[in-house]
Amino acid sequence: MVDQSSPLPSIHAFATWAPVLRLLRAGDAERHAAPSARVAGRIGRGSWSLALQRRLPPPGRAARTEDMQDELDAVKRVQSALTDAGVDDISFTAEISPTGKTTLHLLGPSPAVEPGIGNPHPGAIILVQGSLPEPWHRLPDPVPGAVQAPSSDPELLERTLRARLPGAIGATEDEIAAAEARLGITLPDELKVLYRVTRARWEDWGDDYEAAQSASAAVGCELFALDGLYVADASSRHCRWEFAAMEAVVTPPDAAVQGLVGSPGWIVFGDNGGGDRIAVDLTPGPRGHTGQIIMLDHEQNIGAELLADSLTDLVLNRVREERHRRRDQPPVVARVNIASLKSVQAAAHPGLEVLSIGVWDGAPLSLAPVTGLPRLRTLTAYPGTLADPLEIAGLTGLEFLELGPEEWRVLLDAGAVPRSLSAAAIEVHGNQDPLPIVAIANELLALWDRPRIIQTVVEGNLGPVA
Repeated sequence: MVDQSSPLPSIHAFATWAPVLRLLRAGDAERHAAPSARVAGRIGRGSWSLALQRRLPPPGRAARTEDMQDELDAVKRVQSALTDAGVDDISFTAEISPTGKTTLHLLGPSPAVEPGIGNPHPGAIILVQGSLPEPWHRLPDPVPGAVQAPSSDPELLERTLRARLPGAIGATEDEIAAAEARLGITLPDELKVLYRVTRARWEDWGDDYEAAQSASAAVGCELFALDGLYVADASSRHCRWEFAAMEAVVTPPDAAVQGLVGSPGWIVFGDNGGGDRIAVDLTPGPRGHTGQIIMLDHEQNIGAELLADSLTDLVLNRVREERHRRRDQPPVVARVNIASLKSVQAAAHPGLEVLSIGVWDGAPLSLAPVTGLPRLRTLTAYPGTLADPLEIAGLTGLEFLELGPEEWRVLLDAGAVPRSLSAAAIEVHGNQDPLPIVAIANELLALWDRPRIIQTVVEGNLGPVA
C-alpha cells in the first residue's frame, strides 16, 4: 500500500486517478445494481480503453468533443502524469465500496510485457529479451537464375522521365554514391536513372504541391527523396509478438516474390499514397526478375505484391498482378475451430508451423496428433479446448504459446511450462479481474528471470455517490 503522506510521482497520487474512477463508478452503477464496484481499464499516452458508455448526441446532430469532455479531461490528467513519469502505458483495476473507499491497483509497466489491446490485461510476455518470431529471422532464398526483365530499359526510362519532368533537379553521382554508402547496397541501374532525373527533394519544388504531384504522376507513385530511400528488411516491419507468431514464410515454386517479412534486397523508394510502400526487389522469387517492382501492404505483416517486372514498366504503366496456381499442399498455418478444420489430426503434417485452436463446441481436443512434429513453433488454444494441457510438454519446439488462465495454471503447478518458449500470452475473455492474470504473467516472467509487472496499491476515497 502506498502512504499518501509521502512525496510521490503524480502517477501514484490518488487525486490523479479520482476523475477517471468517478466516471467508471457511475457507468458501473448504470449497468449493475451491486452497491460496490470493481472497475478496470488502460490508459496510454496516446490512447485509452475505459468501460464507459458515452452519451448520445441529440437527434439530428453529430457527436462533438464536448459530449465526452468529462472523459477527455479525466484521461488527460492521467496522461500528463504518465508523461511526467516517463511511462508509456499503464493498466489499473479498483474496488470501490458504497461509501467511496477505494483501493486502486496500478499494473505496470514491465519492459518484458506488451500492453494489452483494448483491455487492462497483459499483452505478449517476452520471455527472452530481444527475441523475434521465426519469420522475422528468415532471409531470402538464393535464386541463381534470376535476371533482369526484358522490359528493363534504362535509356527508354530516362527519355520518358525527362520528357515528363522538364527542369527537374537530378542527383549528382556523389549524392547517389552517398546513398549507396548509407544503405550498404549498390543501387540498380534503373533506380539510378530515376534519381539522376529527379532527386525528389521538396525544396527543389519550391514547396509547390502541384509540382510534387506531377513528379508522382510521372513515376507512378509518391516518390521518396534520394535521402529517404531505405531497405525494407525484417526489422522495418514491426509486429506485436502474438500476431507475428501466427505468420509463416511461404514461397511457392511459381512465385515471383518471396513470401518474406522483409529482405535486404527490398529498396523502398516510394508510396502508393495509402501507406503501402513501393520497392525495387533485388531478391526475387523463383519466377521473378531482379529489379522488379513490388508493393508492401501496410495492413499485412508479411509478403509483398508484384506491381511490375521493371521500373521501366511501372513508369510506362505496364503493371501486372502475380497469380499462383492452386495447390493442395496442407497449410503450414492451421486453424481448428467450428468454421475451419474439425480436428487436430486434420491439421497435423510434418511441415506444420502454427496451430491455432479456436472456438469449439465439441469435446476438448488432444494434442497427441501434433506431438513430435519437427517444425511446430506456435500453439494458441482458446480456453477450455484442450483435453489435457500437460500434453503441451511433448511439444518441444514451441517458441510461442497462448493459453487461457486455467490451462496456464495447470502447466505452472506441474512445472511443465516449455523452456523452449521465447514469448507467451494469456487468452482472457470477458470482464475478468486483471489481478489473477497479472499474477500468472509474473510467474511466467519469474521462470525466465525477467522483469515483473510492477504492482502499486493506492488507497483513497471518492466519497458517496451523489
